[in-house]
Amino acid sequence: MKAIIAAGGHATRFRPITWSMNKHLLPLAGKPMLFYPIENVVNAGVKEIAININPGEEEVQKVVGDGSRWGAHITYLEQEGGPRGIAHAVYNAHQFLGENEPFIFHLGDNIFREGIKKIVDRFVHDRLNCALTLSRAPNLTELGVAQFDHEGKLIGVIEKPKNPPSDLGVTGVYVYDKSFFEAFKHLQPSGRGEYEISDIHTWLIQNGYRVGYDVVDGWWKDPGRPAQLLDGNILAMNTLLPESYILEGEIDVAAQIHGLVKIEKGALIGPDVLIRGPVVVGKDSKIDKAFIGPFTTIGAECVINGTEIENSIILDKSTIQNVGRIDSSLVGRNVTIVSRQSSLPCSGSRLFIGDNALVEL
Repeated sequence: MKAIIAAGGHATRFRPITWSMNKHLLPLAGKPMLFYPIENVVNAGVKEIAININPGEEEVQKVVGDGSRWGAHITYLEQEGGPRGIAHAVYNAHQFLGENEPFIFHLGDNIFREGIKKIVDRFVHDRLNCALTLSRAPNLTELGVAQFDHEGKLIGVIEKPKNPPSDLGVTGVYVYDKSFFEAFKHLQPSGRGEYEISDIHTWLIQNGYRVGYDVVDGWWKDPGRPAQLLDGNILAMNTLLPESYILEGEIDVAAQIHGLVKIEKGALIGPDVLIRGPVVVGKDSKIDKAFIGPFTTIGAECVINGTEIENSIILDKSTIQNVGRIDSSLVGRNVTIVSRQSSLPCSGSRLFIGDNALVEL
């Protein structure tokens, strides 16, 4: 069995951050979001992986590499023909996948507390043509939603319904056999011009193929918006094993470290610091006169001084000094947030802000 992971798209809801970086490289619990799907498929026993990327993408390859760190082999496939839906992203990989062997398709921005081995085992044990994972979600109008008949039998999947036919959305991990490619031959683009993965599932069901499903009991997150990314960060931090939280940086004896805290090599924690985990502090970051509260991830080479931060993600090489409290925030790379220093009698703020930003003062 092989796997394909989708890491393309433009993530417009995350702009301006995604103007300069791929959404799938945003960190959750201190490591790129894309690493979680890779770990899922490797833990399910799959070692041949292709990652679908945008044409001209270079950063994903640099960050992920060839897969050797997971004992796997990773290749990269540029999406052909522009954004034409995730079903087309799978078809785009047909030469890599072959047309006779089963495979896993995993969205690169979906994370699962329990991993995906259970649904892969179900696919094999029940000799299914397609295996889906369903979950109760609040944003059903943004997902494919399962449709059942009066006897509770799955009869179809409706993409982004205005009136959801059930409370179960389809999550971002799928297992297929060669019947996927037969279904794709019969697909027509939807009204928005895309080949919908939900139409694949409905065609398979209506044409007598064996489509099974499990309902996710543990957490599942599809971080489609910045607020959902923070929820995903909480999930990832709660999923980390306690032994993952290691203190490798230099910590002043007067600093207070409580709970599960990971401080990477080269980080400096000053004497007037209180860190209450779970917290991840990246390598070579410097923190002094600060409170870092639960579910905060601080990237590499950041400077935090005279500030309180909680439930936030701070990306690499950002500086935050003397600005009071920051909560439930996403801060991009190389960002500077400081208190205004001026001898002039004015109290206004000075802002340099990109498109689609949110600032609350």
